[in-house]
Amino acid sequence: MPQHYPFSAVVGSDEPGGMALALILTTISPDIGGVLVRGEKGTAKSTIVRALAAVLPPIDVVAGDRFSSDPRDPEPLSPDGPFAADAPVESRPVRLVELPVGATEDRVLGSLHLERALAEGRTEYEPGLLARAHRGILYVDEVNLLHDHLVDLLLDAAAMGRSSVERDGVSVSHAARFVLVGTMNPEEGELRPQLLDRFGLTVEVAAPRDPVTRVEVVRRRMAHDADPDGFAASYADAERSLTERIAAARERVAEVALSDASLLRVAELCAAFEVDGMRADIVTARTAVAHAAWHGRDEVTTEDIRAAARLALPHRRRRNPFDAPGLDEDLLDEVLGDEPDPEPDPDPGGPGGGGFETGASAPSSTTEGVPSSTTEPTESAPSSTATVGSGTPYRARLLTARGTGVGEAGRRSRALTDNGRRLGTSTEGRGSLHLPATVRAAAPHQVARGRTGGALRLLPGDLRRAAREGRESNLVLFCVDASGSMAARKRMEQVKTAILSLLLDAYRRRDKVGLVTFRGDAADLALPPTHSVDVAATRLDALPAGGRTPLAAGLLEAARVLDRERIRDPRRRPLLVVVTDGRATAGPDAVAHSRRAAELVAGTGTSAVVVDCETGPLRLGLAAVLAEHLRAEHLPVAEVSAEALTDVVRVGRAA
Repeated sequence: MPQHYPFSAVVGSDEPGGMALALILTTISPDIGGVLVRGEKGTAKSTIVRALAAVLPPIDVVAGDRFSSDPRDPEPLSPDGPFAADAPVESRPVRLVELPVGATEDRVLGSLHLERALAEGRTEYEPGLLARAHRGILYVDEVNLLHDHLVDLLLDAAAMGRSSVERDGVSVSHAARFVLVGTMNPEEGELRPQLLDRFGLTVEVAAPRDPVTRVEVVRRRMAHDADPDGFAASYADAERSLTERIAAARERVAEVALSDASLLRVAELCAAFEVDGMRADIVTARTAVAHAAWHGRDEVTTEDIRAAARLALPHRRRRNPFDAPGLDEDLLDEVLGDEPDPEPDPDPGGPGGGGFETGASAPSSTTEGVPSSTTEPTESAPSSTATVGSGTPYRARLLTARGTGVGEAGRRSRALTDNGRRLGTSTEGRGSLHLPATVRAAAPHQVARGRTGGALRLLPGDLRRAAREGRESNLVLFCVDASGSMAARKRMEQVKTAILSLLLDAYRRRDKVGLVTFRGDAADLALPPTHSVDVAATRLDALPAGGRTPLAAGLLEAARVLDRERIRDPRRRPLLVVVTDGRATAGPDAVAHSRRAAELVAGTGTSAVVVDCETGPLRLGLAAVLAEHLRAEHLPVAEVSAEALTDVVRVGRAA
């Protein structure tokens, strides 16, 4: 069996406030609620999580119980129970259960044991991943890409500590208490706020910039790959010491005193940072207690509270997806006092002798966005450029792709998906098996198939799948005119606010987004399609305006991007949003060239919307003409707001 990379060998795992500490604290006190690790690719996020289970003390379970019931629990919630008072007990390692991003609902919750139901006519529940993860670690890599229906399942289990299944003749409930660990790359998209808040702690990781540290990372990695067993053996003592320290901290945590004065400091911190709800106070207090137990203290100190705040509060300060995570250290010092941190714990049995395999850093505060320039261009000077900021985003009108798709589950356009309203059944497709329809299809043929009793005789043609209509996520590609005709400060601010509002809507609907801009003599792919609307918002904020209007170049670049994405992600339907006043001034015969480019895009069948940015009393209506050639919806920029659309409907009804 291949050796996992040792937890204590990861370079940087002994850093205070880092990923290793967060993981250890939440295993000392599982009520903290798990850990979310955010960081760029190649920062050992998955490596250290997979190494964690090996250093955790083993657990006792009722022998033969598929649901890992605790023998000390007087009333275990297990479908395999009840158990006798003298039921045999066995000890086993803590499980690390990985939940794939593309897992089905049946795989997560469990379902009817199909083989026994069809072959033996017996109803039996087959446990899913949540049952296997009970009293262990549930690990979700790329948790930000998890489908919404799976997120809902995790939220329910995290809130209730149990999982219930009511389907296909099965009615089962079982305990599902686990440490939830998620890793993600923020460039690939953000996490739903509801799930983000369920993570007790969060850490930001990044690759080290120090060449000496990077050399040590490479040296250890190559040594492990050359001789995994020998490398693991060289860290065996450190791993054993770490396990013993975790076990001691677990025994001590219930005895750690949290004084009223310390609890008041926790409340003052949460109030000062204006976090939402009371979960932050509870998690910070539990983390401070676990931190004190980890360091062998019998009472929570200011330093325990400081360490807890750095892990528990950063992700709870965000008001919208475009806010940067992080904690204001000056405010933290102001609330807790400016006394210096105590000397580092000299205990060599700490989480260490090493650190992150690729050197993850402690939590850090980042600032996104580019300051807006105060330069104010005019329409009469198209060659000048300037950067104008956006206003406060609003609730945007829902824009959808035409027809019914078959894409990934989301919240934008109509589609046939794995969940949603059931329309009927089909012999084809990728939906879940519909057992009643399958039985009905097979029943009339049992005599002809020679059945005289016993199990139902099935053929592949009998299988029926549920056809469901729900919503899919889309690729929303913005093609933005940044020329001189758009550069007037008021107009550009209005345009950027509208796009920012549509980006916020895309975030909530789990879409991919991309950004093409055109100005001067060419178009530019400012942001290749990504799940990260944060990055899109940052690029938008830094977008300068000025110069001529190469409308044709912008449309052709958008067409190239869409062609590539059809090959790369064929199941995700695109929605092209062209933001322009419709003018075309760059190059010879610019108007005719733009018309041909629009017709080329329309010929691909791409759903499109033209957001008309023309303002003022005298309007040429060029964006409306462009929409006709694109076979697109024409939408004045003032009507991007859902509230503005409501006002239009009200006025129409009153008339």
